[in-house]
Amino acid sequence: MNDLVSRYLEIWNTTDAAARAAAIGGLFTEQVRYVDPLMDVTGHGALDAGIAAVQAQFPGMVFRLAGPVDGHHEQVRFTWELGPADGPALVVGFDVATLEHGRINGVYGFLDKVPAAI
Repeated sequence: MNDLVSRYLEIWNTTDAAARAAAIGGLFTEQVRYVDPLMDVTGHGALDAGIAAVQAQFPGMVFRLAGPVDGHHEQVRFTWELGPADGPALVVGFDVATLEHGRINGVYGFLDKVPAAI
């Protein structure tokens, strides 16, 4: 599960569109659904567009793990943060991902800390 979450966060940090699309194809099922308070998308293309939009909103920021990964059966939960590589987090969230045959088929995200401007 640690490797899966690491790959997931790396996708959120990948700014090269072709590399990100390839990584999404390898980690997520075709009909993956991603839901958080600001985004509700289904499928590789929509997820890719959503990630690109977040990257545009927070240029130069990086996603990183902010605690232990906890998983069992076909689900995993983890806390992440977004901020400058060498600074404090601007956004903190908590995700639960469900799996199907080792690939992510659903992500349910919660935002614990957000800037007032979102």
